[in-house]
Amino acid sequence: MKLTVIGIGLIGGSFSLALQKKKLVSRVYGVDSNLTHQQRALELGLVHEILPLKEAVAQSDIILVAVPVDATVKLLPEILDLSDKQIVFDVGSTKASVLEAVSSHKNRKRFVATHPMWGTEHSGPDAAVQNAFHNKAVVICDAEESDTGAVNQIEYLYKKLGMHIVRMNGVDHDTHVAYVSHISHITSFALASTVLEKEREEDTIFELASGGFESTVRLAKSNADMWIPIFQQNRENVLDVLNEHISQLRKFKSCLEKENWTYLRELIAEANQIRKILDRKGAGEFR
Repeated sequence: MKLTVIGIGLIGGSFSLALQKKKLVSRVYGVDSNLTHQQRALELGLVHEILPLKEAVAQSDIILVAVPVDATVKLLPEILDLSDKQIVFDVGSTKASVLEAVSSHKNRKRFVATHPMWGTEHSGPDAAVQNAFHNKAVVICDAEESDTGAVNQIEYLYKKLGMHIVRMNGVDHDTHVAYVSHISHITSFALASTVLEKEREEDTIFELASGGFESTVRLAKSNADMWIPIFQQNRENVLDVLNEHISQLRKFKSCLEKENWTYLRELIAEANQIRKILDRKGAGEFR
């Protein structure tokens, strides 16, 4: 099977490496507008050859779209124009706008909307890792709108990489990821900005930053070119969860202002309930 990866970065590169390791693809073509990314992808073995879009699609069986979501919305109809036999799937973090962009396309059924629930704060070809997807979830959105064979093929590939499948409609997906993913990034960006604003001594941050601080602000290193389109595409859901987050912060602020340690203890105890969910996930209950 021959694969084209459009956007040879963290997700696209990692997917290519994983499929090559499992010997699920015989050749990988790369499409990327960044000349440096093209060269690094070849050097790192993420792809075997760089080709123009039309040529790459024509020679492939499966096309992976791994570009920022705003670019996916614009590019996907063009890819489907070239794909009457090929299977096309994306890995974007928002889905409603992508699905809307191709809802009336003549080759809509050749497209499978997916979102692997994995990522790091790094980007570009050098960020690709080989075993990225093992034991992670992948969401398949609006599967009933795609050819059964196309869905089965994409789900087969994900399962071979050790992922478990979650099916969901695109609108619900965007609501849920606003809460479990997108708000985490906004919070991290905001916290990093707060520390940089209040603590002007860089050496002090370096010396005193503990594991807890580093893990909390790790996401603040994420690429704006990827995350601004996500926030744009999922603006209403992100605003909803952000308003709730601000409401929760005000409760903590009020406790400190009023020295209401009893209520503060209640808030922390309530927040501790997240442990039950995370412990279940860590135990593999969701697989």
